[in-house]
Amino acid sequence: MDLLGRISPKHLDVLKEVGNIGAGHSATSLSKLLNKKIDMNVPDVNVVSFNDLMERLGGPDVVIASVFLRIEGEVPGSLFFVLSIEQAERFIQQLIMDDTFSFSSKTSNHELGQSAFQELGNILTGSYLSSLSDLTALSIYPSVPACTVDMFGAVISHGLIELSHVSDYAIIIDTVISEEDENHGESSVKGHFFLLPDPDSFDMLFQALGVSHDD
Repeated sequence: MDLLGRISPKHLDVLKEVGNIGAGHSATSLSKLLNKKIDMNVPDVNVVSFNDLMERLGGPDVVIASVFLRIEGEVPGSLFFVLSIEQAERFIQQLIMDDTFSFSSKTSNHELGQSAFQELGNILTGSYLSSLSDLTALSIYPSVPACTVDMFGAVISHGLIELSHVSDYAIIIDTVISEEDENHGESSVKGHFFLLPDPDSFDMLFQALGVSHDD
């Protein structure tokens, strides 16, 4: 039986728990950074074949803002976090206190905005990997995140160039970010983590989380 056939609801529940712990840490950091209440939670986690990944997220031509890094240590792999362009720009505008920032406009604040987006990526991916490391007691550490605005297909393909082989499966961790705005009340947007463990990492990851393929 292939990997997808061996993934049980218990495996997904454990991955969801990891995601929610990481989301809680991220929300605390973002709340301090933006000086407003930010909530994050993980409503759903799925393991899908890599071939199905792009279609589930709207196809390869959808333009997104992404953060990519390689996971090093005992369970090597790749980690992506993606947001819609609109939401990414809104976060950056708040971080640099300039509501004119746009990825498409090469104004004087463009470099500052890119740096702010990278800091956002550091917080989100760092919190998730820290939670994963804490719960598994595995040595897990990230490479320096790379931030990109491009079509989803190009982003994923470029990230996987660093792999000597293409991952067969991806863990999709849906993430809802909610914020309170004085003028517009509470608003939320869905982002996604894509965790692509190297093929040999899946078994070790689940064993370290306390579930085996026989559970």
